[in-house]
Amino acid sequence: MTLTGPGRPRVRQSTRPGATAREEILDAAAELFTTQGYATTSTRAIAEAVGMRQSSLYHHFATKDDILEVLLAGTVTEGLAFARAVSAGGSAADDVSPAARLYAVALFDGSHLCSGRWNIGILYHLPEARDPRFTQFLADRDELRRLYRSLGAAAVPAGLWSGDTRQHGELAFRLVESLVSLRVDGQITPSSAHQVADAALALCGFGGELPTVCDDGLALITALGRVLPAGPSSPGGPARA
Repeated sequence: MTLTGPGRPRVRQSTRPGATAREEILDAAAELFTTQGYATTSTRAIAEAVGMRQSSLYHHFATKDDILEVLLAGTVTEGLAFARAVSAGGSAADDVSPAARLYAVALFDGSHLCSGRWNIGILYHLPEARDPRFTQFLADRDELRRLYRSLGAAAVPAGLWSGDTRQHGELAFRLVESLVSLRVDGQITPSSAHQVADAALALCGFGGELPTVCDDGLALITALGRVLPAGPSSPGGPARA
């Protein structure tokens, strides 16, 4: 996917965040893909945004698709890892209710979609994102969706719903991804991820128990060694990855 090497001297010093040239390239690409469009952004434009020659960019990424692949993967990596940890059980997860588990996953996943410097989630809708070369990203996103459905089914109180209880998890998954569209419209607030997680649990019949579910879900996030990320760090954020 990527090529490594020293590259050539920069045309100018980059002012982009990132400890390495690779990270700076990803930041520039995320900005250009989400603000100008993927199809209209060239590797030359990405290199210029970083302050390097186009040939130097190829020492890190062979193609523009390689950059997109890394950015797409980054939108699900954290959420999927956390959902797997919650679903796998263990002492921390076993000590909380199924509702709190779903709440924790929705809140953690949603917080990551809200917090990235650039709203990379809008790239989900690219025709290119359905290309077979992005099979791993698509498989990871589908696994995350299945975990939501499983957690949703477990959270629904017995006798409350006669249909497919997995649909509650599906709705939670869709609600969380709606944060991407809210960012496009500039409607994200510091409480948006919490509001979406609240809504997901209300759909499962826990509207009257939200304070307890919320506290238990937050405690689970901490118990599993995670920290909720801060909000968008630049003007481009509310406008992911």
